[in-house]
Amino acid sequence: MRHPAFLSTHWSVVLSAGHSDTTSARDALSQLCQTYWYPLYAYVRHRGHSTHDAQDLTQAFFTRLMEKNWVRTADREKGRFRSFLLTAMKRFLADEWDKMRSQKRGGGEPLFSLQFDTAEARLSHEPADQITPEQSFERRWVLTLLDEVLKRLRKEYDGEGNGALFTELNPCLVGDRTSLPYAKLAGKLCLSESALKSAVHRLRQRYRKLLRDEIAQTVSEPGEIDEELRHLFEVLGKNG
Repeated sequence: MRHPAFLSTHWSVVLSAGHSDTTSARDALSQLCQTYWYPLYAYVRHRGHSTHDAQDLTQAFFTRLMEKNWVRTADREKGRFRSFLLTAMKRFLADEWDKMRSQKRGGGEPLFSLQFDTAEARLSHEPADQITPEQSFERRWVLTLLDEVLKRLRKEYDGEGNGALFTELNPCLVGDRTSLPYAKLAGKLCLSESALKSAVHRLRQRYRKLLRDEIAQTVSEPGEIDEELRHLFEVLGKNG
């Protein structure tokens, strides 16, 4: 039986709506697209398209995705949002690119704005590696997901008035706990070493919880979360 709380997650809402194209499903899909469009843009750029063409293609893809309700073709048996996005984009590039080239650049009204200037800046700071467009998409997907988790965690700490504490403890999320200079950091924060270790433990626990929550937004079943976590670490290991 599906966990009741899972029914409210974004991608499961979209899939559950099916052919009805409800307002809640469209809002959920829009939110997911706003969060995870960058890996798809990086994929298009990695396919060899110029900056302007990649911008046009990505914007047109999401506009048609929403207008044509392409989600109705999504396979619940392969219910991950990242898999759906990449498959849909591949079909779009094969079927729609010739049509787009014959249309005026910038035609049509986008349903939401994408921050392409930010995306290009992000791409320019990433190493030029010999990977496939698909591997590029997977890598950017994972990094975007982790970035969203950190944003949520920072927002929580800021809301509690602990933004400075988060800034100092943030490196502890990826560092080796046996080699972290706890004593020095504890002194800087005016905490005992045991209090600092407790704070780091709570930070890591909350990070893991938010990571699972974020992954849950992009899969259709709760049983897929652990598999996605394994995939995430595999991608990080290959690109570490």
